[in-house]
Amino acid sequence: MDRKRWWWIAPTVLGLALVIALVWGYNEYTTKNQLGVSLENHYQRLFFDVKKHVENVQVNLSKALLSESRDQNVLLLSQIMSEAYFAQDKLSQMPITHAETAKTEKFLNQVADYSYYLINTHLKGDPLTNKQRETLANLQGNSATFNNELAKLQSELADKNFVFGSLNRRQNTKVKEGNEKIFTASIGSIEKNIGKTPELIYDGPFSDQMINRKPLGLDGNEVSKKEAEKIAKDFFGTNRVRQITAFEEGKNASEVRIPSYTFNLYPTNTSKELAVYMGVSRKGGKVLWMANPRPVSKGGLTIEEAQKKALEYLKSKGFDGMEPNYYLKYDGTVLFNFVYKEDDVTIYPDLIKVKVALDNGEVVGFDASAYYLNHHTRDIKKPNITLEEARGKVKIDFDINSERLTIIPAGKEEVLCYEFKGKYRDADFIVYINALNGREEKILQIIKDDKGTLTF
Repeated sequence: MDRKRWWWIAPTVLGLALVIALVWGYNEYTTKNQLGVSLENHYQRLFFDVKKHVENVQVNLSKALLSESRDQNVLLLSQIMSEAYFAQDKLSQMPITHAETAKTEKFLNQVADYSYYLINTHLKGDPLTNKQRETLANLQGNSATFNNELAKLQSELADKNFVFGSLNRRQNTKVKEGNEKIFTASIGSIEKNIGKTPELIYDGPFSDQMINRKPLGLDGNEVSKKEAEKIAKDFFGTNRVRQITAFEEGKNASEVRIPSYTFNLYPTNTSKELAVYMGVSRKGGKVLWMANPRPVSKGGLTIEEAQKKALEYLKSKGFDGMEPNYYLKYDGTVLFNFVYKEDDVTIYPDLIKVKVALDNGEVVGFDASAYYLNHHTRDIKKPNITLEEARGKVKIDFDINSERLTIIPAGKEEVLCYEFKGKYRDADFIVYINALNGREEKILQIIKDDKGTLTF
């Protein structure tokens, strides 16, 4: 009787196990495909966003060349600056190396910063000179080249049914081949043409003389690729890394402001093809940036909760004395700017950006390039004028709500300033008064909306 019962029970148990395995396998397959589609949509959206922002840069540069109105040019140059920054941010999230886009990133930085430089000259009452118009025309020509190459790339990708990232194993070889032969080749073509831009010599942080300076925040010896690989794994979390591979350095690796090794890290809890990108400096072996392009679902974290996660992350990586500054919310994430504080002086050049996913609080982006470019032991001088004297230099009907000592970048130099935040005619502004000579150094307008805070 027991034997008969066993022969009845065993097939039933095995049948149930088979059904459970099939259901589990189907769910895994479905989840994998859904993640693949989501990742693909994410990359496609980034590509089209880059193209849209570059188109806007080109159009507004054309308008600025035509305009004779100082007020209109200030507005156009502000838009150019914003669009160039957005294009650079989206480009940095694409599945390509920073070495391959070094000249392009440099070009976008220069467009943004040269626009800011011209805004300041306009606000001082100076019209555009012929030399400045010539430089704008050159930038406009390069943005048109960039645009044409992106349009060609878009057409070629469509013709070849190219996908940026796929989790389907059968397509994986095709994806890698596409990345190497189509996407990287086209970006290389853009890089070649962008490289024809003459040097820009002007008083701005991304002028060539500033870009070509050596980073101040890196010391120590050169590290090998093997050592950098270990540093990358330790930074991300060794137990979280299933596999790590190095990117090809690319022929434009020397153009990067801080020479580095670039890696793909494949997390243990994700599909094999979903990688996290990371750059480690050759000198000193510091993690310069990290980008996790995973799709982010709609999340419920508040800005305050996300900011707390970002601060905890920075402290765990050894960055003490960082304070939150401004933030920008988009695509289910929030990007925070943190600046270094020393002896009650806020030091703006020492900037670190941290991007937090609002679905689970994971840090999906980190950029300490500016920090390592500028951070050094400073001899911070004592102010020559008092806070009250500096306040007297500010417009009397400017309603001040906060004040502090700061160091701000000013071309090749850094300037110790009193920072006054407040309102003037229902708009938010920041006024910087030089703490050594009482001169008005800079005025920024603060723009706030539901996505965050920006300054212009």
